[in-house]
Amino acid sequence: MGLRTPEEYIESLRDGREIYYRGERVSDVTRHEILSAAIRHASDLFKLQFDPRYKNMLVYNDPEYGEISSFYKIPRGPSDLKERFKLIYETTRYGRGMFNIIKAIGSDALFALMIVTKRMDKQLGTDYYRRVMEYYKYVVKNDLGLAVAQTDVKGDRSLRPHQQHDPDLYLRIVKTNEKGIVVRGAKVHTTQAIAANELIVLPTRAMTEKDKSYAVAFAIPVNTKGLKLISRPMKAVEEALRDPSFVMGKMNVENETLTVFDDVFVPWERVFMAGEWQFAGSLAVTFPIFHRFTAISYRAAMADLLLGIAKLLAEYNGVDNKSHIRRDIVEVIKYKELLISTALASSDLCMIDELTKIAIPNIIITNVGKLLANEGYLDVVKRVIDVAGGLAATAPSLKDFESPEISHYLEKYLVGKKGVNAKDRVALFNLLRSLISSFGALFGVAMMHAEGSIEASVIELYRSYNYNSSKELALYAAGIKDSIKLFDKS
Repeated sequence: MGLRTPEEYIESLRDGREIYYRGERVSDVTRHEILSAAIRHASDLFKLQFDPRYKNMLVYNDPEYGEISSFYKIPRGPSDLKERFKLIYETTRYGRGMFNIIKAIGSDALFALMIVTKRMDKQLGTDYYRRVMEYYKYVVKNDLGLAVAQTDVKGDRSLRPHQQHDPDLYLRIVKTNEKGIVVRGAKVHTTQAIAANELIVLPTRAMTEKDKSYAVAFAIPVNTKGLKLISRPMKAVEEALRDPSFVMGKMNVENETLTVFDDVFVPWERVFMAGEWQFAGSLAVTFPIFHRFTAISYRAAMADLLLGIAKLLAEYNGVDNKSHIRRDIVEVIKYKELLISTALASSDLCMIDELTKIAIPNIIITNVGKLLANEGYLDVVKRVIDVAGGLAATAPSLKDFESPEISHYLEKYLVGKKGVNAKDRVALFNLLRSLISSFGALFGVAMMHAEGSIEASVIELYRSYNYNSSKELALYAAGIKDSIKLFDKS
């Protein structure tokens, strides 16, 4: 089929998928007043790949498959990972600071599946890697949009999957036959499933042998019978409908669902793990390495937006030469550039998987960057608010500038520094207000928990870090050892 146009992509979503918004069944997600905003946002990636200004970045000429989306290019070394960083960073900037996940997360999952199924096949004699590669071929040749469902609802989080009072609180296999498997359960935080053609499902944690029915990975079309997508309220879009000037709220939003699997059938060719509990943890950990690399890439672009708002408002307010404002802005710069630095460093210091030759971002640096992103976001927002001042909360709407009765008052009294256009200044105040109000709950929680919580990065760093040279130095400094191995250039 080849690369698809935005129109072809949007038409492909009119397939009878079962979606609910505020308690009502959605007949056509592409025409829904609220949910269609997430579709428009996703369609940007399909538009950009036909734009001659951006095609070199968005399209990769694969020696086997021809022109495919660059998101699906399998990384083989540092330069490929750096290109992937640039791709995610720049497409996020194109989305007005909103990450466009519709191909990124699915490719993160595919790379992880390739690596883990290859190891699984070698150790257990299974045939999963071939299935993954056949599925990958189907995705790239048809230029599909993907979503990933990983996080289970979990019930009592102190208990393992098999210990839950309701066995369906983790997704599980309830039936197996010669044609495939039947699964039941639910996943949460599934981003852009309503906008995807296919849904990839991964285990959320390491499993024991008693949890084997929960060790499951597969891919299905989003319109599969029994798959139900229950959307979160999209308050940013609802606000944008009342305020036409809120462009980001109309054009650049993403959706999350509670994703219910009500006895969903999956044919064997689409099953990539079915009870191999020994590898559930490996897959649950390998996917986040790629996805956290994606996270620091798009979050750097979000920081670029916050930096632009802060610097412009400092100039418009006439305070860009004040020391405390400079400190605020430099903190935003530091946050952005640290994220960029960790993305680039994790590319340069990547590991090449022995069996698949796939380049894996450096696990330590990636998690350091992700931890910085998680812990620093709210502080960065606080800095931007400090620069902006109180009008970030109390400025009038841009609709007021259309009123012949009051617009001249706004232009006179909200001008800021001499020569500043009052409407432009208020537009920036309104954008910031939207980021901390209608988008605030989503961003505030997502920047703490998306792609793995703070604790998840702490756990990964603690267990993956190589302490040998540090311990050796401590023993040497304490006089317990009388020598230390120095760096060997060879």
